[in-house]
Parts: sequence; structure tokens; C-alpha cells
Amino acid sequence: MDQTLPALPVLLPPDPETEIADLARRWKRANGPVMALVNRFGGAVEGQFALLPAALRARIEEITARALETSYGLSAGGSRLPDPKGRATLAAAMVTGAAGGAGGIATALAELPLTITVILHAIRREAVAAGYDPDDPWIKAEALRSFGSGSPVAADDGIDTSFLSARLTLTGPALQKLIATVAPKLAAALGQKLAAQAVPVLGAISGAALNAAFLSYYRETAAIRFALLRLAEQHGAEPVLTAFEKATAAPRITRN
Repeated sequence: MDQTLPALPVLLPPDPETEIADLARRWKRANGPVMALVNRFGGAVEGQFALLPAALRARIEEITARALETSYGLSAGGSRLPDPKGRATLAAAMVTGAAGGAGGIATALAELPLTITVILHAIRREAVAAGYDPDDPWIKAEALRSFGSGSPVAADDGIDTSFLSARLTLTGPALQKLIATVAPKLAAALGQKLAAQAVPVLGAISGAALNAAFLSYYRETAAIRFALLRLAEQHGAEPVLTAFEKATAAPRITRN
């Protein structure tokens, strides 16, 4: 009697084209609400950070770098924080933004480390949602790199997809080097926020609204980042990278 079992069907990974197209649409939408708020509360986006005094710009970058390092060290406690998609984390971001905006630049500077910490924990949650361990040194590094991948206040800024083919683990000098790379870009984005918070009368209102918008932006781009990373592991970095770049490319203008 033949006891041969029937062959099981081979399960191939689904075609990533549809998911990549969806991620591209999400990326194109990500900047909208933040840029609208910055324009509303602080005037034109372009040049806001450059208009701040040089000493203040340097101070913002210094605070940003130190906050990134501190938040990275404390990030293992992120699992004990509320889910950033819930109201608690959003409320925390809005409260810190309101407090920062209430006293002008001085209190806004003091608020920056808290804002960065809240956003970093939101990014870690997106790693969990994509199936990654947020305490894996590689994923902790990617969480930090998320801050330098695109900007909420640059309309022509594309997402940095180099992470798809570069598995990075941070220890010692490598961490300092990454922070030195990420901090200026994040400081410029946060400087735009500070410039908007400094607008007379609006203060606390703009701080709360902008913090909520920045939280939403970095959380969304982190979700896209970790989804692309997962797809790259399943289908290979090169085809995923090529498909995403094609999906996010600006349409070409053709003449008849």
C-alpha cells in the first residue's frame, strides 16, 4: 500500500507591488499636515530655521544631539509606555508642546528633549508593529536613523532608503557618528517648529498642535520605513528599493 503523502503546495511570498504602492501613497501624504501647520503658525517654511540667530541654531543642534543620545539609552523602557496610537501619548506630546510654546523660545528649548523622547518611543512601537524586536541593536539603530530619513518641513525631501541594504548595529563610536549625522537634520526640522512656536499670541496653541503633527509625521514615516525593511528581507533590497523609488518619483511632464 502506497503511503506516500501528497505534496504540499509551495507558499510563495505575496507580490509586494500593491503594498509598496500603498507605502508610497502614505509617504506622499505624510508631509501635508505638518507643513500646513508650520505655514499657519510660523509663516513660510523655507528659511525659518536660517532666520534664527547662529548661536540659537547651534544650541538647538546641541540639545537635539544630547536628547537623541539620552533617549537612545533609555529606549529599552519603551515597552512600558502607552501605545503612541492611543490618546495618552498624543496627549503627552500636546502637553509638552503647549508648555514649550507658552514661554517662547526658552521654554520651547527646554521642551525639545521630551518631544524627542516621545517620538522615539512612537518609532519603536512601529518597529514592533512590523514584527521587529525594538531592543535588537540593529532595530534600535534604525529607530535613530528614522529621524534623518526625510523631514516634515521639506516638500522636496525624499525618504532615505539606504537602510534597506545596510544592516547597522551601533556600539560606542558608531553611535556618536550616527547621532552626529542625524542631529543636524532633526535640529533643522525642530528649529522650524520652534520658530513657529515663537509667534506672538499663538504660543501654547501652536506648540501643542505642532507637537501632535510632528509625532504623527515621524510615526507614519517610521511605519513606512519598517514595512519596507520587512519587504526587503522577504523579496530582496534591490527590487523593493527600485519599486519604491519608482512609486515615489515625481511624474514627468511630457509635451505632445
